[in-house]
Amino acid sequence: MTDLAPATPPARVYRHRLPVRIWHWVNAAALLVLLMSGLMIFNAHPRLYWGEYGANFDRAWLAIGSTADTGYLRVGNWKVDTTGVLGRWTDAQGATKTRAFPGWATIPTRYSLADGRRWHLLFAWLLSVGLALYMLWTLFGGHLRKDLHVRRAEWSPRHIWRDVKDHARLRFPKGEAAARYGILQKLSYIGVIFVALPLMIATGLTMSPGMNAAWPWLTDIFGGRQSARSIHFITAWALVAFFFVHIAMVLLAGPANELRSMITGWFRLPPEKGARA
Repeated sequence: MTDLAPATPPARVYRHRLPVRIWHWVNAAALLVLLMSGLMIFNAHPRLYWGEYGANFDRAWLAIGSTADTGYLRVGNWKVDTTGVLGRWTDAQGATKTRAFPGWATIPTRYSLADGRRWHLLFAWLLSVGLALYMLWTLFGGHLRKDLHVRRAEWSPRHIWRDVKDHARLRFPKGEAAARYGILQKLSYIGVIFVALPLMIATGLTMSPGMNAAWPWLTDIFGGRQSARSIHFITAWALVAFFFVHIAMVLLAGPANELRSMITGWFRLPPEKGARA
């Protein structure tokens, strides 16, 4: 009878330092409230334009509205019926509403532009201050150099394409490689931290009448207040898309391990193929 060697306990590494974990959860909460309060603000005028000005009788490049019987989404000349979801929907009491986004998707759930703006401004400050502190720590605390720096070999088209194929085939790294960010993760996180979120803040400031008076050059940078509003809206939904992809990858890679690492910092390395569990 052959004795089996005892199983080697899976190795653990300290993957996420405390500032990363704090910012991750604060940022997640802030972005959720900002999205929902932003949808309430958008309900006040559910149309988007390019340039400095835009009003009801101007041609909008995007509009969510309703007719006597239907709701619709129009982008350019393309129009689709969205009855029951956008433009025309039924609330919890069975009453028909003709706001762009339904109450369950907004903060507050009832229509209140003033309250939506209060929520949005409060959490915009939370996002901005948190992002500024996190960016400083990323730059000077070693996070950028250690975790996010894209090395020369990683810029190879062959390397990037291999990472794309591995993700498409749901082939996730094992062993010590699992504790490091891949090229797609690095580019995604750099894009969110240093491009998308600062762009959201800058376009939000551009829409503020007070900032227009203090820093009129902001509107020039973005081509007008309405262009800034359109960019703000597009970037917000790009972040929503990033969120869904991020959650999908977490679920597919092992939600318990990924969630535990973002709470405690400790990540259990998936065993190499053929290794004992």
